Amino acid sequence: MVESARRFTPEEYLDLEADAEFRSHYDAGIITPKPGGTVNHNRICGNCLCLLSLALKGQDYEVFAIDLKLWIPKHQKFRYSNLMVIAGEPEFYKDYKTAISNPQIIIEVLPETFEQENKFNLYKSISTLQEYLSIDQNRIAIDHFYKTQPKHWQIDQFDEQDTEIQLRSVDVKLAIADLYDKVQF
Repeated sequence: MVESARRFTPEEYLDLEADAEFRSHYDAGIITPKPGGTVNHNRICGNCLCLLSLALKGQDYEVFAIDLKLWIPKHQKFRYSNLMVIAGEPEFYKDYKTAISNPQIIIEVLPETFEQENKFNLYKSISTLQEYLSIDQNRIAIDHFYKTQPKHWQIDQFDEQDTEIQLRSVDVKLAIADLYDKVQF
């Protein structure tokens, strides 16, 4: 999809995106291309998907990866987050089964070229969000944001491979060595 000065409705964006060869972001009417992934990006996403899916098996949670859009109503934006954990059933933007609006946990692997947008500031406006992990693909560096009470967030930062991240909204520990398995710096 080519960047355009024309403003699109959310529904027009979703309809265009359904047939698009490349994925794009939506910013209050403006459509912009989404950068592509790397081998490290894919390895970390795959590791996260596997670890979370196994840890949450048999519980009332579901892990979604890569191809679903996230609707951020306060900012009128759609984003492709790398992984989302949903409690219960997913809630969709209108009747579009490709856009979720109720993540409890969002995990992002930072792109090779850092995007200027601070995704956490966007994501924290989602009422169901309890945790956000930002994972660097070029070095061991993870920021774990978690809600301690309404509108209050805390951050834990990790930069050592032999530690674990305790997720707060689900009873799951993620070993950093497992998240970075087979990743080459």
